[in-house]
Amino acid sequence: NRGQPPAQRFPTLCLIVSGGHTELVLIRRHGSYEILGRTIDDAAGEAFDKVARVLDLGFPGGPAIQEAAKGGNPAAFKFPRAKLGDSFDFSFSGLKTAVLRVAQKYTKVEKLRRPTREQKLQQKQAEYRQMPVADIAASFQMAVVDVLVSKTKAAAEKYNVAEVMLAGGVSANMLLRNKMMTALDRPVLVPPLYLCTDNAAMIGAAAHWRLQAGQTSGWDLDVVANLRLA
Repeated sequence: NRGQPPAQRFPTLCLIVSGGHTELVLIRRHGSYEILGRTIDDAAGEAFDKVARVLDLGFPGGPAIQEAAKGGNPAAFKFPRAKLGDSFDFSFSGLKTAVLRVAQKYTKVEKLRRPTREQKLQQKQAEYRQMPVADIAASFQMAVVDVLVSKTKAAAEKYNVAEVMLAGGVSANMLLRNKMMTALDRPVLVPPLYLCTDNAAMIGAAAHWRLQAGQTSGWDLDVVANLRLA
């Protein structure tokens, strides 16, 4: 919509999902934020980058894995989905480790002076097997999206929000967009692809509403690298 979104309805639930953040934020009005859940280890985008590195797909990992997954079977590998009970927190470190273990089955064991019998067997097997990159990428992507969608849906129902928004670089992932729109029974607002990684637009929008509320900063304002939303 070229930066002209429809009027926002409150309360709104926002899934912020990027290389540095994975958070579910309840917005009761502009300037009123409550973080319902966040990652306890890796952010989703960070997990995409690390898995892409394991699969030798390049950087950034999100687009690389999405492209590789197009020819893969998302059910080929049963990767874990961290539920963390009734919490709205996220965890992707276990998933990342599971992918690494699968990839290692297809990787030669090198630079070991005294490899164990198991390592020797692994190396011999790897010589005859080609890593199913597309299947691993598709299965990993599905595992991440499943968790993001299920927790967002649960939070949306618990807090009876009027609409759900996606933000951050990972919101450009087409599987995430499609699954979210299918799973939720309320409007889902997603930014145009060209704005998904535009931090300037996000910061400018936040500043706009602060200014409207009369919230300004003095000339002593300084950079805060780890400033919290709420």
